[in-house]
Amino acid sequence: MSEAGALRLELRASRAAAGVMLAAHLAGAACLAIVLSGVAAAGVALLLALLGTVTAWDRALHRGRGSVRSLELREDGAALLGLADGRQVAGTVAGRRNVNRWWVTLPLQGKSRRILVVTRDMVPAGDFRRLRLWALWGRLPNVASAQLGA
Repeated sequence: MSEAGALRLELRASRAAAGVMLAAHLAGAACLAIVLSGVAAAGVALLLALLGTVTAWDRALHRGRGSVRSLELREDGAALLGLADGRQVAGTVAGRRNVNRWWVTLPLQGKSRRILVVTRDMVPAGDFRRLRLWALWGRLPNVASAQLGA
């Protein structure tokens, strides 16, 4: 944590998330190939499969120039994203968040309008627990960090 009430996370690549993203795009491409016929259908299916590859490369493996590598969240909902190319982008996290035991989605507003998905294998277990608490309450509880450990 960089300041009181702030949560700073360094994100790692997630092979599991990349696999899910790629599998979903490949399933969509297969459905298109089954339903449609001809060269155009094959082309669209190929493009959908390529989109899955690019999405997994950027969003799950964090290899793209604009990939989010670090995240700092404050109690007022402000977010600071550290990108792979060294830039930092500020924004706010919208109130509608999805939190479960496998991932947290953070819809960002401001200059970077995107939905950031953080899976449980992108951060250490204790940090993922703190992220889930922050996403649910909008703040971290006032307890010692050791009490929130995995």
